[in-house]
Amino acid sequence: MKTLFAILMLLIASCGVVARAADNPRKLDDRLDAARSVIDSIMTVPDKAVPDGIARHAKCIAVIPGVVKGAFIVGAEYGQGVVTCRTGHGWSVPVFIRLAGGSFGFQVGGQGTDLVLVATNEKGFQDLLHDKFKIGADASAAAGPVGRDAQASTDISMRAEMLTWSRSRGIFAGIDLNGATVSQNVSDTDELYGGHHHFDTILRGEVPPPAQAEGFLHAVREYFGEAKMHDHD
Repeated sequence: MKTLFAILMLLIASCGVVARAADNPRKLDDRLDAARSVIDSIMTVPDKAVPDGIARHAKCIAVIPGVVKGAFIVGAEYGQGVVTCRTGHGWSVPVFIRLAGGSFGFQVGGQGTDLVLVATNEKGFQDLLHDKFKIGADASAAAGPVGRDAQASTDISMRAEMLTWSRSRGIFAGIDLNGATVSQNVSDTDELYGGHHHFDTILRGEVPPPAQAEGFLHAVREYFGEAKMHDHD
């Protein structure tokens, strides 16, 4: 009985650590800069990047830098990231999201794993407008192919609403994120824009960009294109 009680107390304490980490995210400008750095690091290596065919047709891009693993008893991952979507006049300003879930089985393990999610169609875009959705249940997902000229990119993107990748210890590869939950981070988004705007309004390109977001958006435009071929209206 004492052993069971000790394990229960450890579990509660571990959950508290994860919760406190969630309540103290990095500064917003640092998070945007980290997302820009992830995109630059991944896309500057052609044979290890998101394939061009996927990048050119992406509806939305989510970058979650430095996802951390909670205590082993909790077995949960937690990350804070940003999303931008393609509109009829370029890429939208970003919104903030949270990602949480059980163990994803990172292909190289460890902490500080960067995640990249690409919405490949209108359904994937609509999922990002929800307050909360679960990958694999509410939104179909597949591990994304790697390499600018990956031949599998077209077939995979037709079968999934989202493609997912991870980068850890310099290795960039597709990853299975089924079971992970993505939710809106309304408070951080409101702080960035100095007031409340619905995610729908922001991701449809109806809110002007803040200065802090320019570096991130520049990287997105450089590697995912300026083409105005995906108007959400």
